[in-house]
Amino acid sequence: MLVFEFKAYGKPHQFAAVDEAIRTAQFVRNSCIRYWMDNKKVDKYDLNKYCAVLARNFPFADELNSMARQASAERAWSSISRFYDNCKQKILGKKAYPQFQKDCRTVEYKTTGWKLDENRKTIAFTDKKGIGKLKLKGTRDLHFYQISQIKRVRLVKRADGVYVQFCIDVDREESIEPSGNTVGLDVGLKEYYTDSDGLVVENPRFLRQGEKVIKRFQRSVSRKVKGSKNRGKARQILGKRHLKISRQRKDHAIKLARCVVQSNDLIAYEDLRIKNMVKNHCLAKSINDASWYEFRIWIEYLAKVFKKVTVAVNPQYTSQECSSCGEIVKKTLSTRTHVCKCGCVMDRDENAARNILSRGLGTVGHTGTLGLEPSNSLGELTSTQVGEILPVARQLVD
Repeated sequence: MLVFEFKAYGKPHQFAAVDEAIRTAQFVRNSCIRYWMDNKKVDKYDLNKYCAVLARNFPFADELNSMARQASAERAWSSISRFYDNCKQKILGKKAYPQFQKDCRTVEYKTTGWKLDENRKTIAFTDKKGIGKLKLKGTRDLHFYQISQIKRVRLVKRADGVYVQFCIDVDREESIEPSGNTVGLDVGLKEYYTDSDGLVVENPRFLRQGEKVIKRFQRSVSRKVKGSKNRGKARQILGKRHLKISRQRKDHAIKLARCVVQSNDLIAYEDLRIKNMVKNHCLAKSINDASWYEFRIWIEYLAKVFKKVTVAVNPQYTSQECSSCGEIVKKTLSTRTHVCKCGCVMDRDENAARNILSRGLGTVGHTGTLGLEPSNSLGELTSTQVGEILPVARQLVD
């Protein structure tokens, strides 16, 4: 599934209609959550039927396309099923009980409710919300795909405008010659990552670089009266600054992941639990700024595209263990050089990267994490395939 995104251009009343469609989609989702709370034995088919009840009882809900209402019900069921799965797996702590959505920014249409022009430069929404025809501007060419391949169309509202996303049902595969290289990656805060060959990539720290400007705009928002138009304008400017940083992180992660995947046949990295790591309030901002998870997601996706092998290994003792003799050498976070009794002296992160590669080669074909497919913004991830032995993995092990 590919997701192509285009900037939408229209008149003010059209964007007001987009806002109304988004609010209606939020209403349908929250109503489905309430219906499930009151009737615990309902399933996803009951929620789809309940959309028709909402359309009969509320005229503004009937104005939204029927499949768009069903898509909102599917999102509600997605949160419910995730809660059920967490309960079955007995995950410690909170089980992600479904919550009412307060700030929805997207509405999703399926195969009806929209019509793409023959020149693929405009799209018209045909439901009763009155959105009408919007012009599209982007770098992608939709002429390569049939209309029947477009399974979803989303309207996404961001700080700098409205975007249209097309979810296209096509498998992306590219073939390149094997390089014969393997690499282990150790991510960090000082350096973005250090590989097993000693290559160091600096951490760009996009949030730290733009933090001074963000704080200035944040003070501007705080000075404005709540509910005023000036406060809304200041919030929009602040949102654009955050959006720029988010796009910088994504662009950096994609380009770096592509270089790593194309240069190696096997990539081993730490299976980090970022959600638990950010509980350390002293390092939470720096960890989020590094965007390790997004980097990992794009590595796994591009490895699937280029038919490479990725392995997530247990990070325990990768920094303490000597990559030469296997001896455990205790060291604090401030100790950046690994010194072992066997005479091995190297950078702490390079030693960890070599241990990660060694563990990855020892477990390849047994703990792969192939199958994750990122989207441009709001697409869901595919399931992780574990235990599949790939032909390339057999060659590396042999």
